[in-house]
Amino acid sequence: MIFRRCAWNILGFTTMIERPSSVHEYLAGLSEDKRAALEKLRQSIKAAAPRSEECFSYGMPAFRLNGRMLVYFHGAKNHCSFFPGAFPLVVCKKEVEHYDTSKGTIRFPIDKPLPSALVRKLVKARIAEGNAKRKSPLKK
Repeated sequence: MIFRRCAWNILGFTTMIERPSSVHEYLAGLSEDKRAALEKLRQSIKAAAPRSEECFSYGMPAFRLNGRMLVYFHGAKNHCSFFPGAFPLVVCKKEVEHYDTSKGTIRFPIDKPLPSALVRKLVKARIAEGNAKRKSPLKK
């Protein structure tokens, strides 16, 4: 099922924007090379966090674990992006230094997907971060 949402276009008129309602629909709408890169990323995330569930948030495919957002991914025009958060990128600083990164984001070429071992390490770091936050004595 594709959700429709009203948006203002450049002339000030409302138009209908079709948004995918599932990760499967999102991936089906991408080119074959992007779909292959993101499917590989998706499988690596599932392997690292088998109890996580797929969802759609902020217009992007994502994974949720224990009711909290875990990671996001996205296919852009000239690259793909993986959003594990800032903490995992600090933990894996050496491994991600040759990728285009910003706070919480890794961008990679469509024809060079992220290595599965790196994705697993980033996801595990994100899970550890979430576990530490839940166990914090400062949290009420």
